[in-house]
Amino acid sequence: MTGIMNDNGDLKDLIRTIPDHPKPGIMFRDITTLMLEGEAFAATIDRMAALLEGDKPDLIAGIEARGFVFASALAYKLGCGVLILRKRGKLPGSTISIEYALEYGTDMLEMHDDACGPGAKVVIVDDLIATGGTAIAAVELLRGRGARIDQALFVIDLPELGGSDRLSENEVSPHALFHFDGE
Repeated sequence: MTGIMNDNGDLKDLIRTIPDHPKPGIMFRDITTLMLEGEAFAATIDRMAALLEGDKPDLIAGIEARGFVFASALAYKLGCGVLILRKRGKLPGSTISIEYALEYGTDMLEMHDDACGPGAKVVIVDDLIATGGTAIAAVELLRGRGARIDQALFVIDLPELGGSDRLSENEVSPHALFHFDGE
């Protein structure tokens, strides 16, 4: 299960829930409403930084697209670099990629082939962890380059979908500021 600092209810209250999006039965957690509030966004970044255990990472890897926002702000706060993980065909230059399964098919995650090397300590960041498919693909892609991935940070965890458990099974400690339980 995800390590949660405290309930962070002040931030959780700013998340808009949109029922039946993108399909009936889904409760979409819209983080953009939290991002609109400057003080809340700053508090989110400060609290995410506080969740990190151990030494400062070399790189913060942000997963497309909202993960870029949180990864960039967190890297600025920590004084480290930002590595972006994009969907297929979005990066110029030489890339490496990994294909991963979705419930309705497959997708691909890419990074520049020179973005990190062996021994780099990298923390994965995204806005939300659900089933964990994209986060695990990120771990595999980065570990394939010799990076050390011990932790992943998220603003929101949807624990009933099992993504945090899957990351733990891959020896990555998932941390989130708060979770939504099937609400």
